[in-house]
Amino acid sequence: MRCALVIPSWVPEDIFSSKTAASQINYWQPLGTLYVAAALRQAGHEVLFVNGAFIRHEQLLYDIRKFAPRFIGIYSTTFGWDKAKKTAADLRETLTDVFICAGGPYPVALQEKCLEDAGTLFDAVVTGEGEYTCPEMIEKIESGQGLRGVSGVACYEGGHIVRNPSRPLIDDLDALPFPARDLLGDAMMYIPPPATYRRKPVAVLMTSRGCNRRCIYCFQIDRNREKGIRFRSVDNVMKEIEHCLALGYREIKFIDDTLAADYDRAMQLAQEISKRKLDFTWFASACVNQVDKPLLQAFKDAGCWAILFGAESGVQKNLNTIRKGITLDQIQKAVKTAQEVGIRVSTPFMFGIPGETFEEGLQTIEFALNLEPDIANFHAITPFPGTHLYDHLERYGTISDELSDFTYQGAAFVPHTMTREQILQLRQLAFKRFYSRPSFLLKRLFELRSPHEFLSAIKGLRSLFNLWNSKDLFNRKKQASPGQAAKI
Repeated sequence: MRCALVIPSWVPEDIFSSKTAASQINYWQPLGTLYVAAALRQAGHEVLFVNGAFIRHEQLLYDIRKFAPRFIGIYSTTFGWDKAKKTAADLRETLTDVFICAGGPYPVALQEKCLEDAGTLFDAVVTGEGEYTCPEMIEKIESGQGLRGVSGVACYEGGHIVRNPSRPLIDDLDALPFPARDLLGDAMMYIPPPATYRRKPVAVLMTSRGCNRRCIYCFQIDRNREKGIRFRSVDNVMKEIEHCLALGYREIKFIDDTLAADYDRAMQLAQEISKRKLDFTWFASACVNQVDKPLLQAFKDAGCWAILFGAESGVQKNLNTIRKGITLDQIQKAVKTAQEVGIRVSTPFMFGIPGETFEEGLQTIEFALNLEPDIANFHAITPFPGTHLYDHLERYGTISDELSDFTYQGAAFVPHTMTREQILQLRQLAFKRFYSRPSFLLKRLFELRSPHEFLSAIKGLRSLFNLWNSKDLFNRKKQASPGQAAKI
């Protein structure tokens, strides 16, 4: 069967302020979609992948109609749900004999509610991992059978919504085919945020799935954490790394929630990369209480040039509230140790944590300044559907009714102890103070080694100028024209 997997069209200004988008924009390889594409191919289907990050809506529609698929899978985040519905509606106008399914974090979290909201635009939603669900769905569609009984699907049957049993999570991740990266087209278009990569093209790769931590803002398919983290074997990961290098990739961004969840495995992976003398640079994320100097040195020796530590707050009370499971001392120690071995450090922080006050937000800014990571980001905590924060909103604060606010940028959530304007003010102040320090600017100047790093610095300076000269920079509602505030 001809199958089209689609990411609806979007532009950077849908997420970022137009005055800082150039220094924040990133185009991630959609790994989940590429895994499903590989599984469909393995089952004998023909697959078209269309990414609306790079083409306008009209071109996206044209490409899909020309391919004439019988099955269309549309990916959706929370902020992109309205775009997903529009894409489905416009495709149905000319493709009458087509089955349209929704997938991605928003449909997975809300399931039947998405079908109810979309009316008959979607025939079904995938409610978990799609590698085994989608081929089984298509087998049923080809044979003319209904989808009742297909695990991991909610669908329409006889005009009514039916939710089938959940599909068990995939235990043997080694059994999955590698993501179909050849469907991406020009790999050079897919880049992380400026200053967070050194070499292009950049591949993203997952060595595990899931998380055994319980942060209130994080959505995991295994919400009860029965499976915890499911690991791929080091040998299987190494085969995919070598596969990526054979495709021409020169850097890899490991996007596991934490690469160091299993200390011994992380050490083995780093040592294996070093042993094989593979020529690539890499970036990973880890939790500050899972690393030490020997592991970070092994990472550095294996080509790791940067690491992300989720600092989140400079106030211990707020770290406890979000159930981060770390201390301020552990954050400081991990950052210092990584920098000692020569790894650059990126630390995201967030404002609007339940119970947080404006004064505590100012303390977080001071903590970030004293911490002196190489890169810092300052987000608004966001209650994505399916998270503990979303499920207990009344206890913690209020929520925006605009899905376009659900981007870490738009203050979708406001705690009872703060205002939306204060969250946005803290974000702008934090960026201004962190990136305006003479010590930071001089350090960045002396670190410039390539045209890419020079261009990233120029974009950063432009954003810094706008941070100082634009009031309410992150308040998109004030920037938008009347009647168009924060609309998708």
